[in-house]
Amino acid sequence: MTDVASPTAARSRRRTAARVIAVTAAAALLATVAVWIPGVVGTAASVVLPWLGIVLASLVVLAFVRARRTLLLLLVPVLVWLLTLAPSAPGFAASVDGPTFTVVSQNVRAHSGGAATSAEQIAVSSPDVIALTELDGDSLASARSALDERYPHSYAVGTVGVWSRYPLTSADALSLGLDWKRALRVTVQTPDAEVAVYVLHADSVRPGQQQGRDTMLANLADAVAEDSASSVVAVGDFNAASADPALGDLRGELDWVRPTDGTLGFTWPAALPLTRIDQVFARGLDVVSSGTMRAGESDHLATVTTFGL
Repeated sequence: MTDVASPTAARSRRRTAARVIAVTAAAALLATVAVWIPGVVGTAASVVLPWLGIVLASLVVLAFVRARRTLLLLLVPVLVWLLTLAPSAPGFAASVDGPTFTVVSQNVRAHSGGAATSAEQIAVSSPDVIALTELDGDSLASARSALDERYPHSYAVGTVGVWSRYPLTSADALSLGLDWKRALRVTVQTPDAEVAVYVLHADSVRPGQQQGRDTMLANLADAVAEDSASSVVAVGDFNAASADPALGDLRGELDWVRPTDGTLGFTWPAALPLTRIDQVFARGLDVVSSGTMRAGESDHLATVTTFGL
């Protein structure tokens, strides 16, 4: 009886494993494809997308151990996942011999009282430009006190501010479709080139409420499309994961800056980063390095990007 029952039980386990693999693989494929759907579905799927790799890797291991015939079944979801994640995958640093331009950007979390600490810790690395978002009145004053001596050229409006080592030859507030200003554009006059820098604090995303953010991102894409500057950088809190379809128009105008530190550049929440919602885009510049850093008590990591001019 034991000799008969054992093969039967083994076949039953293989069938059960095959069903689990098939159902889970189908769910992972649907979640991956959902990233291409505009609106709340695509926004939610873009946050989950990187983590689907763990699910698919686990299915591959399970298939090797319990149901090898299902490996072919896994080929489609794995390939679709790889192709969908590819535009948000890590990149490689460019090698440049000339001057560089470093921009650090962080959401300092309004009413946290940590803007000064963030500003001071960021300034230690001596970037050329510091962009801060989610500023309130007190945090703006604290940031100014911490930075104005070392970064004499600055401009702030609404919840965003920028500090520069180099002169700002123009500075404009941008509403990008909202009733109040949450973005700006400045021209930074470095010794070697002019760089147009956009700083964005996109509207928040909540269940059933993301139109404000989508409008801002679409209008930012329109703004940079009309910008005649040869070198453009856009940084800030976009409130959109890297694969979010709402970033599609902006990706058509600027290059999404890939992290060069071998990670996916997750920035939020700072205690255990699960997604990248603080983005960096550029045009006309080579990326020398791109990564993140902890600064202050914010719930966002800062993005640190160095460009070759």
